Amino acid sequence: MEASFDITLQMVIAVVAGISAQVLAAYIKVPSIVFLLLFGIFLGADGIGLLHPHLLGIGLEVIVALATAIILFEGGLDLELRELGRVSTSLQLLVTLGTLVTLVGGSMAAHWLGEFPWPIAFLYASIVVVTGPTVVTPLLKQIKVDRQVATLLEGEGILIDPVGAILAVVVLDTILNGDADPFNAITGLLVRLGIGAAIGGAGGWLLSLFFKRANILSFELKNLVVLASVWGLFTLAQMIRSESGLMTTVMAGAVFANSSVPEERLLRHFKGQLTMLCISVLFILLAADLSIASVFALGWGSLFTVLALMFVVRPINILLCTWNSDLNWRQKVFLSWVAPRGIVSASVASLFGILLTQRGINGGDAIKALVFLTILMTVFCQGLTAGWVAKLLRITSKQATGAVIVGCNPLSILIARFFQERGETVVMIDTDPEASEQAQAQNLRVLTSSALDANVLEEAGLDSVGTFLAMTKNGEVNFVLAQRAAEEFDPPRVLAVYPRDPQAKNKSKVLQAFLPEFKIKTWNQHLNDEQVKLGSMILKDPGFSLQKIQLQALIRTGDLLPLFVERDDKINLMAAGDTWQVGDRLIYLLHDPRPDLLKRLSGGNQSTRLSLENLPEVEEIPIGKLSQLSATDAPTP
Repeated sequence: MEASFDITLQMVIAVVAGISAQVLAAYIKVPSIVFLLLFGIFLGADGIGLLHPHLLGIGLEVIVALATAIILFEGGLDLELRELGRVSTSLQLLVTLGTLVTLVGGSMAAHWLGEFPWPIAFLYASIVVVTGPTVVTPLLKQIKVDRQVATLLEGEGILIDPVGAILAVVVLDTILNGDADPFNAITGLLVRLGIGAAIGGAGGWLLSLFFKRANILSFELKNLVVLASVWGLFTLAQMIRSESGLMTTVMAGAVFANSSVPEERLLRHFKGQLTMLCISVLFILLAADLSIASVFALGWGSLFTVLALMFVVRPINILLCTWNSDLNWRQKVFLSWVAPRGIVSASVASLFGILLTQRGINGGDAIKALVFLTILMTVFCQGLTAGWVAKLLRITSKQATGAVIVGCNPLSILIARFFQERGETVVMIDTDPEASEQAQAQNLRVLTSSALDANVLEEAGLDSVGTFLAMTKNGEVNFVLAQRAAEEFDPPRVLAVYPRDPQAKNKSKVLQAFLPEFKIKTWNQHLNDEQVKLGSMILKDPGFSLQKIQLQALIRTGDLLPLFVERDDKINLMAAGDTWQVGDRLIYLLHDPRPDLLKRLSGGNQSTRLSLENLPEVEEIPIGKLSQLSATDAPTP
């Protein structure tokens, strides 16, 4: 009983420490692996001695294998084949030629600088050819580099993990069995990759087919079916040929994700949570098992080995693999800088250290220490500075543009035309075919669906646009749909037309569109009756405070509806909580049943209460010429 409690205690400590590290990393906005490594080392034998992974015995190997299968499957889910097509040649070279360059360059550095024997030097290089999605993917989510660079780094991290792990196994087999025939080594590598790809591809296709047809099962049960299938496919491949299971899980995830499976986004969330738990536990356990003394015992030669890997081998790798690509020099420099190692390197090094020691071969502890030194240096040096380097090189991604609008009515169609004529993508969604036809008549892209759910939002491309707006006739439906869009897709700006309810909605990410007491039915009627004018004005000193007061007076009478506000060359849909500043450009609708209201708004008639004294010149824009409202054509007062 006491032994089982000790194992339980070790797992509980690892989970609590891992999740705590994730929370702290999210709060400070640094890569989570930084705190996972620090917490693991602190809790291990060289720290306070609270965590002893060796108590798990062979169970640690089981945990590593099953957790790695989940991590790589989730990585496969993130492989977008359409995006990979844009960088396919470079990616193919990184996984093939790049692997060879790192293997040769890393082994030369380890032998000549670290003074390791050639077999151990090659084994070290084979372990660190992988970059690892467990570090790269969270890093890219934080720093937001341009899509082409991000896709290349993510694709490399995901695809090279199984290649590197299998390569390391082939090198280890060669060392343990004394077989130095390169033909046998290459054959073993290709056979494992082929078996893994075949089993993973077939399994991913069957799994997607099951997901599409098993409508009688709840989504929670489907999630568990996927989890069981991933582990089943991994084990089957391992039974047929050792270490082929890693390629199986990646291929299964990629095929499944690109099969248009319903509810796939919710599955990604479930697998993402499992992956985060697996990464947290594994890093804590493996870091706690690391001997700091063995790292320091490596000497300066090993430090120079890692530096050569980072600043010589990696740049040569990128230069050769992207020679004929359309990447510019800034993108290539960033790719050369970012290559942090992750969980696969750590787990393989830990396992190989044990196997070498059991076979009586010197170098087991040293190679584990050198791999962890590589992880520490690449994570701390490259991971913590990647955001700064991206800004310095000016390759951060541009602000997301375009919009997804739910609800086809006169006002939403007008807003959609505004986005479209600015050259931004816009997709409208409605359940009413007749309303959809009205939007399509304006040359707008419309999705007509009987259900407003996450699958429709994904089909509309919500994961890549800047604005989501829900403005159907039902305010509660608008808010619920916008809240779901914010939670599952997290676009930069989420707005909805809904009744004011401060207690329930104040803390939501959903912004109330336009005005606190906005009446969509009234403004749609004004548009149908052609009793509106579209205008633009720039708020400037002097008299800015008075201008705001007078504009708000017009808003309260229901005669003016601010639609957009432009600030610092960025135009956003107006939200109820937005405040105006000097220099803002307002784009608005003016209820104008009388022909002279726009003139009085600009100060032409000083006798009326609706006149706005000292306002800059107001420009009237015909609704049929929305393109005149583009940022480049802003009126000069």
